[in-house]
Amino acid sequence: MDSQFWRERWARNQIGFHLREVNPYLQRHWPQLTVAQGAKVLVPLCGKSLDLVWLASQGCRVLGVELSEQAVEAFFSEQGLIPRISQRGVFKVYQADVIEVWCGDFFALDAQALLDCTALYDRAALIALPPLMRARYTEHLNTLLGPGCKGLLITLDYDQTQKAGPPFAVTDDEVKALLGAHWALEVLEEQDVLGESWKFVQDGVTRLEERVYRLTKR
Repeated sequence: MDSQFWRERWARNQIGFHLREVNPYLQRHWPQLTVAQGAKVLVPLCGKSLDLVWLASQGCRVLGVELSEQAVEAFFSEQGLIPRISQRGVFKVYQADVIEVWCGDFFALDAQALLDCTALYDRAALIALPPLMRARYTEHLNTLLGPGCKGLLITLDYDQTQKAGPPFAVTDDEVKALLGAHWALEVLEEQDVLGESWKFVQDGVTRLEERVYRLTKR
Protein backbone atom coordinates (compact mmCIF):
# COMPACT_ATOMS: atom_id res chain seq x y z
CA MET A 1 0.00 0.00 0.00
CA ASP A 2 1.53 3.31 -1.08
CA SER A 3 0.55 6.95 -1.48
CA GLN A 4 -0.90 6.31 -4.94
CA PHE A 5 -3.45 3.90 -3.44
CA TRP A 6 -5.04 6.68 -1.37
CA ARG A 7 -4.86 9.27 -4.12
CA GLU A 8 -6.73 6.88 -6.39
CA ARG A 9 -9.35 6.19 -3.72
CA TRP A 10 -10.07 9.92 -3.53
CA ALA A 11 -9.97 10.32 -7.31
CA ARG A 12 -12.57 7.54 -7.70
CA ASN A 13 -14.58 8.87 -4.76
CA GLN A 14 -14.15 5.55 -2.94
CA ILE A 15 -14.29 7.22 0.44
CA GLY A 16 -16.65 5.11 2.50
CA PHE A 17 -14.41 5.91 5.47
CA HIS A 18 -15.53 9.56 5.33
CA LEU A 19 -18.21 10.36 7.91
CA ARG A 20 -20.83 12.92 6.91
CA GLU A 21 -21.17 14.01 10.53
CA VAL A 22 -18.92 14.75 13.48
CA ASN A 23 -17.76 11.53 15.07
CA PRO A 24 -19.97 10.87 18.12
CA TYR A 25 -17.09 9.29 20.07
CA LEU A 26 -15.13 12.51 19.62
CA GLN A 27 -18.01 14.61 20.91
CA ARG A 28 -18.59 12.28 23.83
CA HIS A 29 -15.04 11.74 25.02
CA TRP A 30 -12.89 14.70 23.96
CA PRO A 31 -14.08 16.87 26.88
CA GLN A 32 -12.75 14.21 29.29
CA LEU A 33 -9.20 14.88 28.09
CA THR A 34 -9.36 18.44 29.54
CA VAL A 35 -7.22 19.76 26.71
CA ALA A 36 -6.29 23.39 27.36
CA GLN A 37 -7.98 26.17 25.40
CA GLY A 38 -5.81 27.12 22.44
CA ALA A 39 -3.95 23.79 22.43
CA LYS A 40 -2.82 22.51 19.06
CA VAL A 41 -4.15 19.07 18.14
CA LEU A 42 -2.59 16.81 15.51
CA VAL A 43 -5.05 14.92 13.28
CA PRO A 44 -3.16 12.45 11.05
CA LEU A 45 -4.69 11.27 7.76
CA CYS A 46 -7.56 13.68 8.31
CA GLY A 47 -9.19 13.57 4.86
CA LYS A 48 -11.97 16.16 4.73
CA SER A 49 -13.32 15.23 8.15
CA LEU A 50 -15.90 17.43 9.85
CA ASP A 51 -14.08 16.57 13.07
CA LEU A 52 -11.55 19.29 12.21
CA VAL A 53 -14.26 21.94 12.40
CA TRP A 54 -15.65 20.52 15.64
CA LEU A 55 -12.23 20.52 17.31
CA ALA A 56 -11.78 24.14 16.26
CA SER A 57 -15.18 24.97 17.77
CA GLN A 58 -13.92 23.58 21.09
CA GLY A 59 -11.12 26.14 21.22
CA CYS A 60 -8.36 24.01 19.69
CA ARG A 61 -5.90 24.95 17.01
CA VAL A 62 -6.03 22.12 14.50
CA LEU A 63 -3.20 20.68 12.43
CA GLY A 64 -4.42 18.03 10.03
CA VAL A 65 -2.15 16.00 7.78
CA GLU A 66 -3.51 14.57 4.54
CA LEU A 67 -1.83 12.99 1.53
CA SER A 68 -4.55 13.77 -1.01
CA GLU A 69 -4.65 17.34 -2.25
CA GLN A 70 -8.12 16.61 -3.63
CA ALA A 71 -9.31 15.84 -0.08
CA VAL A 72 -7.71 18.99 1.33
CA GLU A 73 -9.24 21.25 -1.30
CA ALA A 74 -12.63 19.57 -0.84
CA PHE A 75 -12.51 20.19 2.91
CA PHE A 76 -11.98 23.93 2.61
CA SER A 77 -14.45 24.27 -0.26
CA GLU A 78 -17.20 22.33 1.52
CA GLN A 79 -16.70 24.33 4.71
CA GLY A 80 -16.85 27.63 2.83
CA LEU A 81 -13.32 28.52 3.93
CA ILE A 82 -10.77 30.33 1.79
CA PRO A 83 -7.35 29.12 2.88
CA ARG A 84 -4.01 30.83 2.72
CA ILE A 85 -1.61 28.49 0.96
CA SER A 86 2.10 28.31 1.72
CA GLN A 87 4.97 25.87 1.38
CA ARG A 88 6.63 24.32 4.45
CA GLY A 89 9.43 22.08 3.22
CA VAL A 90 7.80 19.25 1.27
CA PHE A 91 4.33 20.15 2.57
CA LYS A 92 1.77 22.41 0.93
CA VAL A 93 0.01 24.05 3.89
CA TYR A 94 -3.59 25.26 3.70
CA GLN A 95 -4.70 27.48 6.59
CA ALA A 96 -7.92 29.27 7.49
CA ASP A 97 -8.15 30.80 10.96
CA VAL A 98 -7.24 28.08 13.52
CA ILE A 99 -7.38 25.16 11.06
CA GLU A 100 -4.35 24.22 9.02
CA VAL A 101 -4.00 21.11 6.87
CA TRP A 102 -0.57 19.99 5.74
CA CYS A 103 -0.81 18.24 2.39
CA GLY A 104 1.86 15.57 2.07
CA ASP A 105 3.25 12.36 3.49
CA PHE A 106 2.74 12.04 7.26
CA PHE A 107 6.09 10.28 7.55
CA ALA A 108 7.83 13.41 6.26
CA LEU A 109 6.71 15.42 9.33
CA ASP A 110 9.45 16.33 11.77
CA ALA A 111 9.22 17.17 15.46
CA GLN A 112 10.13 20.81 14.79
CA ALA A 113 6.80 21.27 13.00
CA LEU A 114 4.91 20.04 16.08
CA LEU A 115 6.81 21.71 18.91
CA ASP A 116 3.64 23.33 20.28
CA CYS A 117 1.36 20.36 19.59
CA THR A 118 -0.02 18.95 22.85
CA ALA A 119 -2.95 16.84 21.68
CA LEU A 120 -3.69 14.03 19.23
CA TYR A 121 -6.86 12.75 17.58
CA ASP A 122 -6.67 9.55 15.52
CA ARG A 123 -9.94 8.28 14.11
CA ALA A 124 -8.73 7.18 10.69
CA ALA A 125 -4.95 6.82 10.65
CA LEU A 126 -3.98 3.68 12.59
CA ILE A 127 -6.81 1.61 11.08
CA ALA A 128 -5.93 2.82 7.58
CA LEU A 129 -2.48 1.24 7.64
CA PRO A 130 -1.34 -2.38 7.18
CA PRO A 131 0.66 -3.99 10.03
CA LEU A 132 4.20 -2.92 9.12
CA MET A 133 3.09 0.63 8.42
CA ARG A 134 1.18 0.72 11.72
CA ALA A 135 4.41 0.01 13.57
CA ARG A 136 6.22 2.70 11.57
CA TYR A 137 3.37 5.14 12.20
CA THR A 138 3.37 4.70 15.98
CA GLU A 139 7.16 4.92 16.13
CA HIS A 140 6.96 8.22 14.25
CA LEU A 141 4.24 9.51 16.57
CA ASN A 142 6.51 8.77 19.52
CA THR A 143 9.24 10.98 18.05
CA LEU A 144 6.86 13.79 17.07
CA LEU A 145 4.90 14.32 20.29
CA GLY A 146 6.26 15.16 23.69
CA PRO A 147 5.51 14.02 27.24
CA GLY A 148 2.11 15.06 28.55
CA CYS A 149 0.47 15.02 25.12
CA LYS A 150 -3.17 13.91 25.43
CA GLY A 151 -5.02 12.01 22.77
CA LEU A 152 -8.04 10.09 21.62
CA LEU A 153 -7.67 6.96 19.48
CA ILE A 154 -10.53 5.08 17.81
CA THR A 155 -9.99 1.56 16.44
CA LEU A 156 -11.89 -1.24 14.70
CA ASP A 157 -11.50 -4.87 15.70
CA TYR A 158 -12.76 -7.82 13.65
CA ASP A 159 -11.52 -11.10 12.20
CA GLN A 160 -9.09 -9.94 9.50
CA THR A 161 -9.37 -13.29 7.73
CA GLN A 162 -13.00 -12.50 6.94
CA LYS A 163 -12.30 -9.23 5.14
CA ALA A 164 -9.28 -7.45 3.73
CA GLY A 165 -8.61 -3.91 4.87
CA PRO A 166 -8.58 -1.01 4.83
CA PRO A 167 -9.94 -0.23 7.31
CA PHE A 168 -7.80 -2.78 9.08
CA ALA A 169 -8.52 -4.67 12.27
CA VAL A 170 -6.43 -3.46 15.20
CA THR A 171 -6.80 -5.56 18.35
CA ASP A 172 -6.51 -4.31 21.90
CA ASP A 173 -3.34 -6.38 22.30
CA GLU A 174 -1.81 -4.70 19.25
CA VAL A 175 -2.65 -1.22 20.55
CA LYS A 176 -0.89 -2.08 23.80
CA ALA A 177 2.12 -3.52 21.94
CA LEU A 178 2.42 -0.51 19.63
CA LEU A 179 1.77 2.28 22.12
CA GLY A 180 2.01 0.89 25.64
CA ALA A 181 5.71 1.63 26.15
CA HIS A 182 5.30 5.34 25.44
CA TRP A 183 1.67 6.09 26.25
CA ALA A 184 -0.65 5.46 29.17
CA LEU A 185 -3.75 3.80 27.68
CA GLU A 186 -7.32 3.67 28.93
CA VAL A 187 -10.29 2.17 27.11
CA LEU A 188 -13.13 4.68 27.42
CA GLU A 189 -15.75 2.85 25.37
CA GLU A 190 -16.23 -0.37 23.43
CA GLN A 191 -19.19 -1.05 21.16
CA ASP A 192 -20.43 -3.83 18.90
CA VAL A 193 -21.24 -1.96 15.68
CA LEU A 194 -21.75 -4.85 13.25
CA GLY A 195 -25.47 -4.12 13.00
CA GLU A 196 -24.71 -0.60 11.77
CA SER A 197 -22.11 -1.71 9.21
CA TRP A 198 -23.91 -3.36 6.29
CA LYS A 199 -20.76 -3.45 4.13
CA PHE A 200 -18.96 -5.59 6.72
CA VAL A 201 -21.98 -7.88 7.07
CA GLN A 202 -22.20 -8.16 3.28
CA ASP A 203 -18.54 -9.17 3.17
CA GLY A 204 -19.10 -11.94 5.71
CA VAL A 205 -17.72 -10.32 8.85
CA THR A 206 -19.32 -11.83 11.97
CA ARG A 207 -17.87 -9.53 14.65
CA LEU A 208 -17.07 -5.82 14.55
CA GLU A 209 -16.11 -3.74 17.57
CA GLU A 210 -15.08 -0.14 17.91
CA ARG A 211 -12.85 0.94 20.80
CA VAL A 212 -12.07 4.40 22.06
CA TYR A 213 -8.83 4.98 23.95
CA ARG A 214 -7.59 7.86 26.03
CA LEU A 215 -3.85 8.34 25.44
CA THR A 216 -1.35 10.22 27.58
CA LYS A 217 2.28 10.44 26.47
CA ARG A 218 4.74 9.39 29.15
